[in-house]
Amino acid sequence: MSDSMRHLPFSILILASCWLVCGCGSVQPHVDWTNIIRVSRSTPTLQVVVNPLLRRESPIHDPVFRALQDLGAQDVRYVPWLPYPKLAVAELQPPTATNTSWDFSLIDPMTRDFLDATKGHSPILNFSTMPAWLFKTDHPITYPSDPNAVNWDYTQGTELKDPTLKQLGDYYARLVSWYHLGGFTDELGARHDSGYHYDIPWWEVLNEIESEHHTTPQQYTERYDAIVNAIHRVSPETRFVGLALAYANSFNYYEYFLDPKHHLPGVPLDMISYHFYASPGDGTNAVNPNAWHFCEQADHFLDTVRKVEVIRQRLSPATMTDIDELGVIANDDNTWKNQPIYWNAAGAMYAYLYMELGKLGIEYVGESQLVGYPTQYPSVSMVNWETGRPNARFRVLELLVHNFEPGDKLVATGINSSEAAAQAYDTPSGRKLLLVNKENATIRVHLPRGWHGASMEIVDVATGENPPQRRLVSGRHVILSPFEVVVISLKP
Repeated sequence: MSDSMRHLPFSILILASCWLVCGCGSVQPHVDWTNIIRVSRSTPTLQVVVNPLLRRESPIHDPVFRALQDLGAQDVRYVPWLPYPKLAVAELQPPTATNTSWDFSLIDPMTRDFLDATKGHSPILNFSTMPAWLFKTDHPITYPSDPNAVNWDYTQGTELKDPTLKQLGDYYARLVSWYHLGGFTDELGARHDSGYHYDIPWWEVLNEIESEHHTTPQQYTERYDAIVNAIHRVSPETRFVGLALAYANSFNYYEYFLDPKHHLPGVPLDMISYHFYASPGDGTNAVNPNAWHFCEQADHFLDTVRKVEVIRQRLSPATMTDIDELGVIANDDNTWKNQPIYWNAAGAMYAYLYMELGKLGIEYVGESQLVGYPTQYPSVSMVNWETGRPNARFRVLELLVHNFEPGDKLVATGINSSEAAAQAYDTPSGRKLLLVNKENATIRVHLPRGWHGASMEIVDVATGENPPQRRLVSGRHVILSPFEVVVISLKP
């Protein structure tokens, strides 16, 4: 690096993920700041899944929503979903000749708190659970009277009763009208007023469709069109996210859905979404950091993303992508153990995926999920479910949100280790390098000349649930503990 280049202001984000063995030498990033390989399109963000700990009665409600608001992430996904029908479905019983069952009393408080916490940040709403009575079933589907009780059997049936899909579209049009237009007129002509006039910039249509109702690509496309057209009549400015696949390698869904000839005229294909979760393994592996291969699993997922991108670019190149559920999930919550280092390892994998998906031009990189707890996917939580304090997964996202955004310039970057990855960015606030370590050990990073005295922001096991710690670089090396995440900023 030339003397003139050394004196330019820049930052280095070093994300020590997934365990690097510290050998005799040092890991050294190599950056060509003159070679821009891509302008970033990627937004780091997260999803908020509705569950009882987000209710106002919950002891962690206030700190969780405060953390979400303070984070200031863009395009946060909000998903009321199937385990809690009373918290997710606004019309639980079919209308009769004399009455309807519309009831937002349990749904509104969390939804309003979410919309208030993300105001001005373009949230993505997904009321993913359709009323069970819309479907043909052998018997009426029941649900617990306790809104906090889990029910995994609510989404039964594969065929809708109404082949015209009008009932389905009308349900979602009224749901959106409740929050966007101040209310709606129900099936019997009665007016229901909410007084809400929230903007609805994005609406994601259903969730994990291969599993919920075992929806075929053709069925989903028809339902997507019906819902989109119905919502557009009441909220013309809303844009839409389609698919939300549980299994990213469900290639037949992309092939069918992304082909415009399968849609009604004028139906937009604004964005698609799909999910990925790594696994800590089974038995003793689930609690052994040396057995977690989160970044290797992420590499396999990235191969899938590349295949999806080929399909998307061929059929609908203007359609964007939101990978809106990324995390690590235990195969068995009963054998999984809550260890502080686990949150760092999972957070580092997310940071690695943010870097790699950015190279592929993916628009939204969403970490899952804000609150999990025993019986409700504790291994994917981003906060301590007892106190509401953000854990290391949240802190890693915080570090990314505060340092990176679309428009950053990705520059040519290499590294002298097969066990590490690096990507440099030229951003409006300075130059930054994202470096990922893939082993459960300490790594020694050799910095270019002139970095002595630079400032660092650190997320590691020692920082725990606290905000990133600030330090100064001393000399030309930094020592990173396992799964550590660091931002190093040079003086101007």
